[in-house]
Amino acid sequence: MMSSNYDELKNIFVDVVDKSAYVELESATYNYDVLESSLDKPLKMVLLYGKPGTGKSMLLNKLYHNLKENREIHYFEAPILSEKEFLKSIYEGMSGQVIPERMRVNFDGLLKYCQKLKNQREIIFLLDECQLYSEPLMEKIRLLSDTRVVKFVITLHKTENEEVIAKEHFKTRIWEVIELCNANEYDLEVYIQKKVIKKGFVDVSNSIKKRDIKFIHTHTNGNFRETNKYLYTIFDIYDYYEKNEPKKISSNKFSRKILEMAAIRLGYINA
Repeated sequence: MMSSNYDELKNIFVDVVDKSAYVELESATYNYDVLESSLDKPLKMVLLYGKPGTGKSMLLNKLYHNLKENREIHYFEAPILSEKEFLKSIYEGMSGQVIPERMRVNFDGLLKYCQKLKNQREIIFLLDECQLYSEPLMEKIRLLSDTRVVKFVITLHKTENEEVIAKEHFKTRIWEVIELCNANEYDLEVYIQKKVIKKGFVDVSNSIKKRDIKFIHTHTNGNFRETNKYLYTIFDIYDYYEKNEPKKISSNKFSRKILEMAAIRLGYINA
């Protein structure tokens, strides 16, 4: 029987990047294993790309939290668009020193510092949303990667010209490319079930039938961000009816009417 705690249910699907929100899927596990193993290869850079909402940030977040205790690894979850602040953050990550606010990190000096560390250390930087970085800053990232002391794992949104972007920005420096895709119906079902079961809502998991998953997949295309938004909206509508017109909702199955109402609210269906 479906729980009446819809407020808690909808909050399960708030779209956040956090290790507690990570869901183990077969495809995600495969991509994670490839990503982690790539760090042991003599690569300068690793590219993780896919459309927004395919789980790139979640994968970086999981990698960081899994490895931070035994690897020199730093995670820039938000782009640092100021070149001054970016170089400062790179140096602080490598040296463990805090640079005074008014001091600048000289790029040539940073390269020389990297050269001194060659064959002694390998420092990994995880950079999310790299499509937001400027071309001059990307050039500096390329040059830092050439020292083989600093290894970058970068994410890019997949666009119509992603291959052009990759070639233009990174050329031969990228030796590992991992593409993340939207989920198929099976993975989407597992994703939704695991999220609700993890919070103790087994009854809700049982109430979601394959026809409901098919309907959800049709409108979200298996995109995790869109799925989170859709499920949040569905349970938000349930929450409204529970508080105002409880007789209009069933306690043991998903309402097609509410699925359609949520789709209309989000613009998936034109009313």
